[in-house]
Parts: sequence; C-alpha cells; structure tokens
Amino acid sequence: MQQAHRYGRARLWSGGATLLAVCALAVMPAAAQNRPDRKLTPQELDQLQHKHEGYYGALAPQNLAKPRPKPPFDLTGTWFVDLSEGFSKFMFGPPYPEFMEPGQTAMREAAAAAKAGKTYRDAIGQCYPAGMPMIMTRVWPIAMIQLPTAIYMVAGFTNSFRVIYLDGRKFTDPDIVVPTYNGESIGHWEGKTLVVHTKYFETDHHYIDMGIPISDKFEMTERIDMINGGKTLQIEYIMTDPDMWKGEWRNTKRWDRQDYSDIGEVECIAQNNVHLPGTDRGEAAAAPGDGK
Repeated sequence: MQQAHRYGRARLWSGGATLLAVCALAVMPAAAQNRPDRKLTPQELDQLQHKHEGYYGALAPQNLAKPRPKPPFDLTGTWFVDLSEGFSKFMFGPPYPEFMEPGQTAMREAAAAAKAGKTYRDAIGQCYPAGMPMIMTRVWPIAMIQLPTAIYMVAGFTNSFRVIYLDGRKFTDPDIVVPTYNGESIGHWEGKTLVVHTKYFETDHHYIDMGIPISDKFEMTERIDMINGGKTLQIEYIMTDPDMWKGEWRNTKRWDRQDYSDIGEVECIAQNNVHLPGTDRGEAAAAPGDGK
C-alpha cells in the first residue's frame, strides 16, 4: 500500500485476506504514532518489514550462498548507450509495428509538434519516471551490479532503480502486484545469453519514443549479450502490447563500458526544468510575452 500511495493512487487488490492485510498495514503505523509509548507486536513488525512469503530476499546470505552455475558473463560496471550513429538512435523505431489507434494518433501529433517546434507529451520533463525501455537511452550512464541472485541497476538520470532477479523466483501474483515504471523483471540464462522477461508496468504518463503509450498488457523480453571482449553490452528488445500494436516490436541497441564514470545522486525537480528549452516549462518560459 505504501508503494501504491507513492505512485499517486491507491489500488484495490482482490482477495479478502490480502485486502485486510494491506489495510492493516496502511493504518497500523498511524495508530502506533498516536501511542508512541506502545510497543509494536511481532505481527505488526512483521507486516512493516515487507517480507516475502516462503522465499529469501535477493541479498539474504542464505540466498547468495546457494550453489549455482557460474554465469557466462558479469555485466557489473558503468555503461553508456551507443549514440555514435546519431542522437536519434535513442529511439526504438523506426521501424515501428502496426499501431492501434492510440499509437497512430501519437505518431501524427508528435510529427505535428516537431514541425511546429513544440514538445509533445513531455512526461519526463515533468519528472515522471522515464520507465523501461526509455530509461536505458537517456544521456546519462547506467551503473550495474551483478550478484548471483540479482542484477541491480541505477541510472544516472533521476537515479532510476531496477532489479533483475536471477534466483529462480516467480512473478508476483497479479492480484497483489503494484505496477511500476520499470516493471518486475525475472532473468535466466540461455547459453551465453541473459534473457529477461519484464511485466507489470505502470502506464500513467509512460511512453516510448515520441509519446507512444503503453497499456497494462505491455510486456518486454530482453536478450542480453556481452560482446567486443567485454567492452560492449548488446540488448535485443522484444516488446508486445496487444492493446497498442500488432505482433512484436523489436529493436537492438548497444552500450559501451565506461570505466571512468560513476553515478551520483540526481533528483528531478520540476521547477528547475524551466531552464531546459526541451521541456514544456522551458518552452513556456522562452515564449514571447512571458514577461522576462
């Protein structure tokens, strides 16, 4: 429930027992604050600790110590998207799939906005998360740490956080999952390729390329390979969304290893974007008659 509120809207989760547990979790901290001298019960503490039922977390020593085959490669490092063929290579098309009406409308409106020199669906400029897959193409490095149980990724752009679980767990039950902008990712090895399946995406202000929307049926498979002697990461994206386009939307991108880069703290503060001409706020501030 805390996650649901964090994304601006509470979700009703199905299942009576689950709903009661979630409601108790949401109300209990406030009740405890009203009586700060009251000790929390073991059940209340257990609810606060976000525990999984029946399996260890990715950083639990018991999970990390389990015997596993050695992975074909370790992508721990800092990476930057390869834009050597032009800045437009950050986009996932063209080619594009055959879009349904929302995607067709977005393509027309984006083209008209570009012709007029205007922004279109500037969600990122308003500090909405870029989300997968767009977060991978921002002009900031991405730090990756690979453990036996998971890969942790932090983008320099707004410190976007993502985890790819490698410990064999299943996806969260759809009745209780809280969608997020980077989705829930489960990975496994197929030969020398890391295959990652991601679903459960937040759809609010979540776009691909120049404002192409996704639905709650959007899913993504990444086929990740290490090439060029470990200096280049190659990812093939296979994206499906039967409500938004027909068939598979495929695109392959590369990232270069950056051994002289680090990721620091970065926050998106909407009012600061007035200084960026590529955002809605910046465009409005630069418009004639703004009094400046």
